Amino acid sequence: MTTIRVLIADDQMMVRQGFTVLLNAEPGIEVVGQAVDGLDALDKVAELAPDVVLMDVRMPRLGGIEATRRLTEPVGATAKVLVLTTFDLDEYVYEALRAGASGFLLKDASAAELAQAVRVVAAGDALLAPNVTKRLIAEFSRVSSTPRTPLKDRVGTLTERETEVLSLIAQGLSNGEIAERLVVAEQTVKSHVGRILVKLGLRDRTQAAVFAYETGLIRPSGY
Repeated sequence: MTTIRVLIADDQMMVRQGFTVLLNAEPGIEVVGQAVDGLDALDKVAELAPDVVLMDVRMPRLGGIEATRRLTEPVGATAKVLVLTTFDLDEYVYEALRAGASGFLLKDASAAELAQAVRVVAAGDALLAPNVTKRLIAEFSRVSSTPRTPLKDRVGTLTERETEVLSLIAQGLSNGEIAERLVVAEQTVKSHVGRILVKLGLRDRTQAAVFAYETGLIRPSGY
């Protein structure tokens, strides 16, 4: 089993230590370091090369949003960011997702939810971490700033089937559920997802879902 390397960035020592204890007790997960703020997180990522960074939003010197942007923007960046927050619809979370975060997790999550969230983000094969629903993505779209026309143009590079798969990703369906919906093999769906990410220049399914809402491919409803 490949061990998932985790860095915890939070200015509260009790949070860092508590999450460290919880995650180190989980099989296949190892906390390789802690950071006290965004700048410290950037240094620790360069030094320790974690797979996942648990990133608090509000920290001194450099906050989690800008730290996330700096971590995920460089070509070839591999560390994925899971944002930690106290409120499930914190406005800063929307900015963190736009900055490149792969998802977010409430600080009151259980040990099981925390471990699952880390695994989900490390694998990149699910929409968002536990405690996050389509409501977040819909709200993210609603409060999003000016339309991103260049992104809309890029939707045209997708085939009809790829566009269909993208819309199902945005609705929160897993590869297995998409395969069942489209009556195709799950491996076929995985191939479609991979091509979608490459064509659109996106890092993972979370960013694909955000893309679908921001470009108007999916319209929020019922919220």
